[in-house]
Amino acid sequence: MADLLDDGPEPKQLSPREYRDSLKEALGDTFLRKTLDKFAVQYKANREAIFSGLEEKGLIAEVAAMKDQSIDRLEDLYEEFRAEASRKGMRVHLAKTADEAVRTIIDIARESGAKRVIKSKSMTAEEIDLNGALLEASLDYVETDLGEWIIQLRGEGPSHMVLPAIHLSRYQVAEEFAKAAAAPAGPHGDGPVGPGDPPGRQAGGPDRTPDGEDIGKLVKVARRQLRAHFVQADMGITGANFAVAKNGAIGLCTNEGNARLTTNLPGVHVALVGLDKLVPTAADALKVLRILPRNATAQPITTYVSWITGLPPSGQSGSVGSPQKSLHVVFLDNGRLDLAKDPKCREVLRCVRCGACANVCPVYRLVGGHRMGYVYIGAIGLILTYFFHGKEKAKQLVNNCVGCEACKDVCAAGIDLSGIISEIRARISESDGSPAVSKLLGLVMSNRPLFHTLLKYAKFAQKPVATGAYVRHLPTILLGDHGFRALPAIANRSFREAWPEIEAQDIAPKDGPRIALMAGCAHDFIYPDQLVAAVKLIRAKGGRALFPMEQSCCGLPSQMMGERRAAEKTALGNFLAFTEARFDYLVSLCPSCANQMKNRYPTLLAGSPGVSAEALESFAQRVIDFSTLLTQVLKYFPEDFTPARAPNSASGPVARASGAGGLPKVAYHSPCHLGRGLGVTGPPRALIAMAGEYLPTEGEEVCCGFGGTYSLKFPEMSSALMERKLEVLEASGAERLVTDCPGCVLQLRGGEEKRGRRLPVEHLSEFLARSLKPSL
Repeated sequence: MADLLDDGPEPKQLSPREYRDSLKEALGDTFLRKTLDKFAVQYKANREAIFSGLEEKGLIAEVAAMKDQSIDRLEDLYEEFRAEASRKGMRVHLAKTADEAVRTIIDIARESGAKRVIKSKSMTAEEIDLNGALLEASLDYVETDLGEWIIQLRGEGPSHMVLPAIHLSRYQVAEEFAKAAAAPAGPHGDGPVGPGDPPGRQAGGPDRTPDGEDIGKLVKVARRQLRAHFVQADMGITGANFAVAKNGAIGLCTNEGNARLTTNLPGVHVALVGLDKLVPTAADALKVLRILPRNATAQPITTYVSWITGLPPSGQSGSVGSPQKSLHVVFLDNGRLDLAKDPKCREVLRCVRCGACANVCPVYRLVGGHRMGYVYIGAIGLILTYFFHGKEKAKQLVNNCVGCEACKDVCAAGIDLSGIISEIRARISESDGSPAVSKLLGLVMSNRPLFHTLLKYAKFAQKPVATGAYVRHLPTILLGDHGFRALPAIANRSFREAWPEIEAQDIAPKDGPRIALMAGCAHDFIYPDQLVAAVKLIRAKGGRALFPMEQSCCGLPSQMMGERRAAEKTALGNFLAFTEARFDYLVSLCPSCANQMKNRYPTLLAGSPGVSAEALESFAQRVIDFSTLLTQVLKYFPEDFTPARAPNSASGPVARASGAGGLPKVAYHSPCHLGRGLGVTGPPRALIAMAGEYLPTEGEEVCCGFGGTYSLKFPEMSSALMERKLEVLEASGAERLVTDCPGCVLQLRGGEEKRGRRLPVEHLSEFLARSLKPSL
């Protein structure tokens, strides 16, 4: 069977180097970057507006609960649907595999004598490569969704689940339409299928976005071209957004009239539906309908919502040679029933195919869907590629996730997308073996004495190439693609080495809250001054700082690399070390560490010998981020600070005006795992406003590109994300940048150092400790 992506922009399977090369090529497409940037900004604003006044998380939880109940009984729901639909004259089929689904649809076409097929957009049809099979069976097919028709003319797969042609300019669309109108009928009945950009019109070329192409005129051309196909078609093929078991009905949500024409005009209608679309009742389908269009296209409801059940009255035109219309519903398993029994990944079947995970993905925003999926696109695409098309096709894709959790934050069904991607990485690693570098790092980081000894001696090894706070003299051959930022030097004295002296200075009251410090790798060995500043702030309000010396890396880097056993070993060591400290709160100045310990440890350590579920729950509940600790536990207020004055000279090439009263204008970068993983947004901004003039900037919550080991695997992607972030900040008029994650400090401070702009970048603890009133 022809492979869907054979004519597309990316080969089926790529080596790591080939995949990175394809990413670099996409990064060079300036039109694509500009288009997806604009779309991401507009989508965020429109989504916020459409959910205004609604309990968004409540709607998502309602859908998640309903879908989980449906997943538990998919086979029963199928039988209920089949019985009711059959009673109404519909024919229901169950295909266990993609090939079986294709054969079923081809057989229906042959039995009915159909020769001409029209299709409404269906990602399930893309999943089984139905288009390739129709061509092999000598059936002329035409996509009637505008975006799908455009990419059919170009011989491409969709680059987005809802907006399949978002990667194309008006010029490219106009050129394809002109060819379709002028050329004789091709294999699809619409003129030749273009394999890609014509000569002189390559992606990213200077003439890619010409003026004067009127979108309204292009739509009229498409309408004129497609009308004849609607009238002449023998068979219509659609997907479905819902399959209601109780009524034996299917539901379709669309914004073009093509789906209704596809279901009504031909004599034969075939609906291809994944088993995961089954819901018990129409009321359950309406739960999805309340959130699906809002999440997909920021609409309260799609232009058309069509419900189909039973057959039309006798006498309506039917299949070739038959007076009666026929309606077939082909349900596709293709691994769904097995996935429903997978305790760690079954929630994937909640997906409503809204495409929002791609809309907010910083990686998708850079390179588009052809590099962020095989058939399905975005975070859900990385996952479904593994389950529906196999690990070989998923290997490179699942590594290209920065772990920012933006997808999880907007998922209409509350799926832990980033967590499942990590699970898939681990499964591939366990099945195929880990890359040597990942395995070695996992072994080292899970061995605390060895890891800390290596870091301790690294400060001596770096002396020939380190100057001040940075490693500056590494040969280019060693830097490779990692020279986009200045790398920090290992601190001369780690926090754990300084701790006995710091601990001896504690004069806090004995009844103060016991606050355990999670240093993590960065704060312990690279930025210990940030942790020293935090201790100052804790003690100023009567808190008692604790530092269990047996603690180590939080385990997130190992988990990101797919080294599950190393992550579990590290997590258990930290759990035991902190439990012995008898703390009231466990604070980390790194939101990624806090998120790992609060939200991932309960799963990682579930079932570990001697670790009860109650102990894990108690542990997780006491993990807290730094800004919440200061505002809600230690009760910091504006009067506790003497706001820092703006520096006398401008920092950077352009002088900036200070804010009200000479206070420095302070921009903020929100770390991914703080705002989304831990759900903390207000406290850090409120604290900044206590000690300076907080300056809101565009995209504060967008990932800086660090992502821990992600920046090592994909430096070109990390660099592009960082550069975009710094360009916005430098243009904002900010005099200082504050964030509360050491990884973000490393990325953004190193980027500023490399750019020579010198916008000061600080951790929140440093910024606040410097402004603390002497009386405290």
